[in-house]
Amino acid sequence: METVETPDQALLERLREVVRDEPVTEAELRTLVERADALVRVLRAHLAACEQRLDTLCGDADSSLAAIASELHRAELLRPRLTEARALLSDLERRARTQRAAWLGG
Repeated sequence: METVETPDQALLERLREVVRDEPVTEAELRTLVERADALVRVLRAHLAACEQRLDTLCGDADSSLAAIASELHRAELLRPRLTEARALLSDLERRARTQRAAWLGG
């Protein structure tokens, strides 16, 4: 089965490259920080919505186990992506500060 790359997966891969010291311009670095921040906010919102749906499903005696399992699975997929996106954003911001200091001092 072939995996389809989603836009957030492509962004995460580019963030990994830049964090590993792949060359990047100041403009791209600024754009990547903005996009990474947006991705963190979107993933956090999706996870919060998923957790809210789980609370609702668990509070409803008529909810199916399949629906609960589906939301649990979705949450399990979102959490590691959010954790990675947060870590990459932090590393990217650190790189941006370092790179800007070098540009200003150099």
